[in-house]
Amino acid sequence: MSQLTRRGLLKAGVAAGVLSATGMPLMAAPKKGGRLRLGLAGANTSDSWDGRTHSDSFMIMCAHGAVFDCLTEVGADGQLKGELAESWEASADAKTWTFKLRKGVTFHSGKAFGADDVIASLEMHTAEGAKSAAKPIVSAISEMKKISDHEIQMTLAAGNADFPFLLSDYHILMFPAGEIDEAIASGNGTGLYKVESFDPGVRFVGKRVDSHYKDGEAGFFDELEVIAINDASARMNALMTGQVDAVNRVDVKTEALLKANPNVNIFEVTGNQHYTFPMQTGLAPFDDLNVRKALKHAINREELVDKILLGHGKVGNDHPIGPANQYFAADLEQNAYDVDKAKFYMKEAGLTELNVDLSAANAAFAGAIDAAQLYQASAKAAGININVVQEPDDGYWSNVWLKKPWCACYWSGRATEDWMFSTAYESGVPWNDSGWENARFQELLLTARAELDSGKRKDMYTEMQMLMSAEGGTVVPMYANYVDAHSTKLANTGTIGNVFQMDSSRLMERWWFA
Repeated sequence: MSQLTRRGLLKAGVAAGVLSATGMPLMAAPKKGGRLRLGLAGANTSDSWDGRTHSDSFMIMCAHGAVFDCLTEVGADGQLKGELAESWEASADAKTWTFKLRKGVTFHSGKAFGADDVIASLEMHTAEGAKSAAKPIVSAISEMKKISDHEIQMTLAAGNADFPFLLSDYHILMFPAGEIDEAIASGNGTGLYKVESFDPGVRFVGKRVDSHYKDGEAGFFDELEVIAINDASARMNALMTGQVDAVNRVDVKTEALLKANPNVNIFEVTGNQHYTFPMQTGLAPFDDLNVRKALKHAINREELVDKILLGHGKVGNDHPIGPANQYFAADLEQNAYDVDKAKFYMKEAGLTELNVDLSAANAAFAGAIDAAQLYQASAKAAGININVVQEPDDGYWSNVWLKKPWCACYWSGRATEDWMFSTAYESGVPWNDSGWENARFQELLLTARAELDSGKRKDMYTEMQMLMSAEGGTVVPMYANYVDAHSTKLANTGTIGNVFQMDSSRLMERWWFA
């Protein structure tokens, strides 16, 4: 089972991958050398090498995509493959998983990698006081047993057919046992690039490691320089003037300008990225289902796709499962913009008028403030007065998200339904940003996770999407394509991963100078 296919997931046309890049040449042999310069949004002055805290693109790419490794990796084609795990086998009930680890791997400090490091790296997510978004993944492991230095057995509290996929989560980085605090301070991983310098929220410089286990398959640049450019205009300008070789999160308003530049290529893939407005359902007025329904019918989704995404995406239906997921419920009744329905649910809530604050910053997603203002305008006709609070970009994820009652947010989506639901909607998980609780939803989540029959899983995941769409505390107005851009100097295989932006955040490993 070393090349696990997601049972039905990848059988059905590789639903989570295999998308070609626009204008990208198919290169037979990668070239080595050069210094890659990236201009990335998603940097914060509070950034660190602690994978448990990573929530935005800058650190995800630098850590999971360069300095550190996970046990498994989702390839550009959507197939799961081993990273620090060479192979794995499961028991018939998918509760017991045995992983064989790569031999001869060392951390950048020179320490040999082995089973003790895996156990310590997983335990840090469930340690007392730890605030990790991967806690729900790791807490499902009831026992970890070291069979040998390079073999480990994990027993789950309940069967999980997707478990090896979950271990590719960008939070679950491998650290050296007994030296975790030091490794977080210095950036000591087993990845292709070691840290030369790191200024949080400003810049990361990395140097290629000699004699790496991925030699010949990945890591073609000699050096990396990753520059934090949170401002979209500055980021696009840096690419067009040749100051950087690639940028993430293209401002689609500048698309024509970028396309007119002969030295720039735009690459776009359809994944599961979605833009959201989560409401904290434990607080008034969002604790009232009728208020939530009114707000879901007070937003003009088509207008947001047209004006914010400029057509680079699709209308959402208030659940997080995207068009690239296998069990995406495309036939659910759509929550549509309907002033009369919004007024009806307001009346059911005993209201003729509603006054609410909506916090937003473009750090949440490109155009988030404009999207909030469009929401404000469309809701006004239903007697809903949305006060858009423009928050600072820096510190948005630490000071606003999970703190303010209603705010703008984005999710890159996940390769499997259970992964997405268990990360952000399972009861009690740290990143459940709406705090929505539903007993039937939680029951289905646990049952579907262990179900190996694809048809039964589909029925359960469809019902879960329906429950979220009808009753959940998150407005999901749109799915956004990943739109990034690069210099024509760069090339890759022609297949771009779509689990996350920038070739599933692996551009630094997978690309090269043509």
